[in-house]
Amino acid sequence: MNNNDFEARLRALEYYHNLKLLPGAWTVLRVDGRGFSTFTATRFAKPFDERMSAFMTETARALLEEFGGVYAYTESDEISVLFPPSWTLFDRELEKLVSLSAGFASATFSLACGARATFDSRVWLGVKEQDVVDYFRWRQADAARCALNGLAYWTLRQEGKSVAEATRILEGQTVAFKNELLFERGVNFNEVPAWQRRGVGVYWETYEKDGFNPVTNEVVKATRRRVKIDTDLPMKDAYDAFLRRLLDDVM
Repeated sequence: MNNNDFEARLRALEYYHNLKLLPGAWTVLRVDGRGFSTFTATRFAKPFDERMSAFMTETARALLEEFGGVYAYTESDEISVLFPPSWTLFDRELEKLVSLSAGFASATFSLACGARATFDSRVWLGVKEQDVVDYFRWRQADAARCALNGLAYWTLRQEGKSVAEATRILEGQTVAFKNELLFERGVNFNEVPAWQRRGVGVYWETYEKDGFNPVTNEVVKATRRRVKIDTDLPMKDAYDAFLRRLLDDVM
């Protein structure tokens, strides 16, 4: 048997599309925890747990650094990482990005948490800067919606309501109803910590550091770059402006 023919025949059976990201497009990689409702049920407090948020933030930071992103956003059990149009890692091969990012996120979170966790991965593409702003506004709005729903639901559960009872009380109810339900119990949703309502941002920032020039024997200022963890993100129009500044810095 000819080894080259044998290998070629088997390689031809590999199901691999070799798809590439659209040239010149902004790319957002989104990883989501698989089966996290069950995974978190006995491991973390409800509806919010600082340890869970810390593990997700660490995973977001690791993805940002490992894959060369410019901004990462995390809320609940999901992470979105933004890459600029000029991004060329893996020659922009979709399968590489999706498979490696899912594996990397799973490994990072599992090591931080101390229990096996699994993430899936998908890609979103935007042609214009406005598309990117809209995407992250969408995800932040989802964070606020989930936070309000979760806080209202678990408030009822902690009062002794069953799953069915709490679900029935909240089903089809308005934002105003849920806010009032919490307010009657001494909780002002607007005063809930920002990271719970708006999510957490992870991005690069520059800073000055004192250095030493051995030639001139002088202390000099050196510009360095580091990752910033932002637990107090702005919202609405202010979030738009914040995102546009990030995008302008990239372009």
